[in-house]
Amino acid sequence: MEPVNTVEDYIAQQRNAVAQNPECGTSYYNLAIGLLGQRKFGEAEEMLHKSIECSPTLAEAYVQLGGICMERGDLDGCLDFNTRAVNCRAQFSEGYGNIGFVHLQRGDADKAIPALEKAIRYNPKFLQAHATLANAYLMTGLFDQAIETNLKVLELEPEFAVAHHNLSIAYLEKEDYASAVKHNDQARELGYKVPPEFQQEIDKHR
Repeated sequence: MEPVNTVEDYIAQQRNAVAQNPECGTSYYNLAIGLLGQRKFGEAEEMLHKSIECSPTLAEAYVQLGGICMERGDLDGCLDFNTRAVNCRAQFSEGYGNIGFVHLQRGDADKAIPALEKAIRYNPKFLQAHATLANAYLMTGLFDQAIETNLKVLELEPEFAVAHHNLSIAYLEKEDYASAVKHNDQARELGYKVPPEFQQEIDKHR
């Protein structure tokens, strides 16, 4: 196989692979990934559907189709494709993470939480799922769980500014003012723009 130097080279190779084996779902999928890299969503979507026709249990293809739906603001489509992904592969953490994200985007934290808990159960290092789950706990007033989960986020990525901010909110609710101030300051140091009204509340407890 020729070395791949550019996205164009990669796409050319995948087009060749599809031409040589038009029944291979993985070849269509790989071509779609290259096209997504060029933001050619329409053609990528077509290739992903072909990959599923050839390989109906290719969970990654459903997730990518869900991503295209999200790009268009189609939450229903994103939810549908990610649900199909986890139906194909029962422990597919990325699919559960996306399902939880969609539910949270809709403001339905109660549906988001079980999906996100599955996502991190199947992949304990899934940073974005931990962060989204922490937000869901915060939204539902589960402050202890929010603190625990945000601390896990910081274990995985110590400079995750949003996690520091969310910890500040949760600790403020728990009346642990010293911790609230500390994490608020860390969030600001990392570039997070703390809302002025929240900053005023924090400053009362210095």
